[in-house]
Amino acid sequence: MSRPTDQDLDIAVAGMLRFGVTLAAVIVLVGGALYLRHPGSGIPDYAHFVAGDASLRTVKGIWHGFVHLHPQSIIQMGLVVLIATPVMRVLYCVVGFARQRSGLYVAISSIVLLILIYGLTKGGGY
Repeated sequence: MSRPTDQDLDIAVAGMLRFGVTLAAVIVLVGGALYLRHPGSGIPDYAHFVAGDASLRTVKGIWHGFVHLHPQSIIQMGLVVLIATPVMRVLYCVVGFARQRSGLYVAISSIVLLILIYGLTKGGGY
């Protein structure tokens, strides 16, 4: 396998980001259309905050609802795909820089990837 050039890496990353954002938008659009077709219960009361369904806060719960075509889960899955897109970009850059044998960039990208993963798994909470 030949070493990818910087331009090859840029083009591949741009395509990946474009695909991820487009996929996320399509998933959210489908979920939104289903939600409008089968809306929830009546008019929401905005005077008091209601957190919503707890199953929409875990990837397992979102996946379960997505498989069963629950509109809110489909919308959440689109948001998960949107969040995963830049994480996949950094992961792809780690691999691309490793193929280029750019040790400094592999190290920096790996640190960024670890920070992203930590932030997504341990960072905030409910």
